[in-house]
Amino acid sequence: MPRKKTKKEVKEILDLLSELHPNAHCELVHSSPFELLIATILSAQCTDVRVNIVTEELFKKYNTPEDFKNLSIEEIEKEIKTCGLYKSKAKKIKETSSILVDKYNSELPDTLEELITLPGVGRKTAGVVLSNAFGIPAIAVDTHVFRVSNRIGIVKEKTPEKTEFALMKAIEKERWTHSHHLLIFHGRRICKARKPECENCNIREYCNYYKTDVETNISK
Repeated sequence: MPRKKTKKEVKEILDLLSELHPNAHCELVHSSPFELLIATILSAQCTDVRVNIVTEELFKKYNTPEDFKNLSIEEIEKEIKTCGLYKSKAKKIKETSSILVDKYNSELPDTLEELITLPGVGRKTAGVVLSNAFGIPAIAVDTHVFRVSNRIGIVKEKTPEKTEFALMKAIEKERWTHSHHLLIFHGRRICKARKPECENCNIREYCNYYKTDVETNISK
């Protein structure tokens, strides 16, 4: 039965991933905490590449809470239509921008508790903003972080939220933010959802998925 990794093994895995992905970073282009918040809301079920294409033009015209508060939902929809789920995203962006203007003097709050009260902002989005905009250690669990960390065996959880808390226990706090980027980079480039490229992976000897796959093939 595959097991979770020890803290020593987790550290070794992260060190190896750092060698494999030396430039791991947030790939959502932004120039302010608010822009990162909007980009992260747009990234739900949408690639960072597509979001960056949309925000490149969007942020030239609108890049403050006041800007989006003053737009109609229909106007926002038109700007973000190619991101997918644009109707619900436009509504959330409008509502969140209005709250930021009215309640926070157009400043983005820098606590998890306050951020998750904003429409369209869950723990993942809040974690991205806290870690990348404010330098506050956080692990945002998106589909890549969830898949890769459980595949490897760093954690063994059934939900993103439980995965987040388990990763916080398994990884040293000072490595939370960078580990989040490493796992995303690895999920996008090597440990892909449908067909992971195990032959190109430098941590396969640690990986529960790889070990199980090899053992299954040997026994056939």
